Amino acid sequence: MTDYTAARVNMVESQVRPNRVTDPRILTAMLELPRERFVAEPMRGIAYVDEDVPLGGGRYLAEPMVLARLAQAAQIESGDSVLEIGAATGYGAALLSRLARQVIALESDPALARRAETTLRELGVGNVSVVTGPLGAGDPRHAPYDAIVISGAVQHVPQTLLEQLSDEGRLVAVVTAPGEPGRATVFTRIAGAYSRRVVFDAGSRPLPGFAVEPGFAF
Repeated sequence: MTDYTAARVNMVESQVRPNRVTDPRILTAMLELPRERFVAEPMRGIAYVDEDVPLGGGRYLAEPMVLARLAQAAQIESGDSVLEIGAATGYGAALLSRLARQVIALESDPALARRAETTLRELGVGNVSVVTGPLGAGDPRHAPYDAIVISGAVQHVPQTLLEQLSDEGRLVAVVTAPGEPGRATVFTRIAGAYSRRVVFDAGSRPLPGFAVEPGFAF
């Protein structure tokens, strides 16, 4: 039988902490959250490996290190409202719920969204709302957001998502381009303008709905 408590400690000490994750809230959350609960039972033995874990249907549970570093780069404060895009089975939302006042977890696959709702409810996570809809559209009903976390690789970040940020809000995502490594990027909205900076290279599985549009230039 797998010792999941030991697996969580090993994940944090060998994958997360050595990769410049220093926020104690993130480290504590990853030590406490049962990551194995967010994958199908046959996959629980690999829930803590340092790679994306298949969930079926071409979707994945994000690699722990990448998720942790994205969450840290978003600079989430306890009073923040956060949108997670590509929530899948809810692990990322559960992590972000430890950092923020409220989390809107957006998922396009209804079956994954139902799994996320069930697991989060069973774990007593009360400040996450799971919503279903196209990922690229975000969730303007609950905007503006202090932070938006895209849990997967995208070819570009649609303007409609950036417009859902509050002033000084941050959006973090792994942005990919053909033949190049993925780059974790922070977009910041300031007085209606947007800046971007690359914070680290990252390999992540792509999310549906973010193909480059013809003539796209941002």
